[in-house]
Amino acid sequence: MPAVTLLTKPGCHLCDDARPVVEHVVAEHPGATLQELSILDDDALREEYAEDIPVVLVDGRVHSNWHVDADRLRRALEKAEARA
Repeated sequence: MPAVTLLTKPGCHLCDDARPVVEHVVAEHPGATLQELSILDDDALREEYAEDIPVVLVDGRVHSNWHVDADRLRRALEKAEARA
């Protein structure tokens, strides 16, 4: 089952745009999990991703940043499900 992580921070308008797209796509895949983390709560995440948020990770690997393409995320989740 794929694990999706959405890296955000408060006040990020791109994060606000990405969140409903990610939530909708993950909801289409009952085995997938979604976790949202603020980069402000983790120094390592802030250092690595400060200029790239929002960042979507699928199974710990960067899938996208700044903008989320729903169809591309669907395909990534389908591939991750097939590997499981």
